[in-house]
Amino acid sequence: MTEQIRRVLVRSLDDITLEEVPAPVPGDDELLLRTTVVGVCGSDTHAAAGHHPFIDLPYRPGHEAVGVVAAAGKGAEDFAPGDRVIIEPNLYCGRCPQCRSGRYNICQELKVFGCQTPGAMADLFTIPADRVHRVPDGMTDIEAALVEPLATPVHAVAKAGDLTGRTVVVLGAGPIGLLVLAAARHAGAARIAVTDLLPGKRDRAQRLGADTALPADATDLADQAHAALGGPADVVFDCVAREQSIAQATDLVTKGGTIIVVGVGAAGTTPVRLDLIQDREIRIEGTLMYTGDDYRTAMSLISSGAIDTAEIVTATYPLEDAAKAFAASVDPEQVKVLVTVDGP
Repeated sequence: MTEQIRRVLVRSLDDITLEEVPAPVPGDDELLLRTTVVGVCGSDTHAAAGHHPFIDLPYRPGHEAVGVVAAAGKGAEDFAPGDRVIIEPNLYCGRCPQCRSGRYNICQELKVFGCQTPGAMADLFTIPADRVHRVPDGMTDIEAALVEPLATPVHAVAKAGDLTGRTVVVLGAGPIGLLVLAAARHAGAARIAVTDLLPGKRDRAQRLGADTALPADATDLADQAHAALGGPADVVFDCVAREQSIAQATDLVTKGGTIIVVGVGAAGTTPVRLDLIQDREIRIEGTLMYTGDDYRTAMSLISSGAIDTAEIVTATYPLEDAAKAFAASVDPEQVKVLVTVDGP
């Protein structure tokens, strides 16, 4: 085993470098993984820009990771060298009321691997063995790298309840919005409208199954969406999470409808029309990450061919070009940018 490894260090969007550090050693109940593919998430670029409310700079990214077991610590012998795995990065305490009820995604002491701890954008890393899932037979590493980003939309769609025959609006056609579109369609939504500022993203949303894609800055957005859906939407997924988007969601959703906030909002206060929320009995609910059940659903969706990988993965870069990968991820025309790792 090599004595030194490369690991990405992010100080800012303009200062992303490789540091050399000692190769990690797995402790009890841990696995040593050799990274093969790791995604750049919107939360990564927000953090690099200094805008993420829960990630401090500098940090060492990599929470959307696929790897191969290099070694297993004591107690982790269920895995063997060569096993291909996907990490589930939520590190939870297991003791708080949320964890005991199965909602460990909102653990009171939650840390996210690759956000509050050093991550997988490196040659090697260690992680508790209970935080990985085996890659299903026949799934490529590139497909497996989409399991984590898809699990968040799967969880968000589940929070909305039964979507069978219902109408949906997805605000934002970035990676999460497009995957919410796929998850909502799989969950039985009858008609889905997607909004975005960029024509290219709207075109992509329609290629991926949206019934209509509308300019997010249209002054008559609600009228256009209602006309396309046959009335106000039963559910709106806000994948932008800004003042304008939550105001749009309130105008778009039907009386008694549901708004699911999927995007990470900026720190601080965001105005909300409480008069309309109260008068129309609108439910606004946040959604954070996922649980193992959401991972298994995401793996099933990808294995079924329901996700068009070629439309979602728009660029790949080697580890030594991680700075270029981050720069590409900031480009609004990109969807999912991946970093591939060939070893030290």
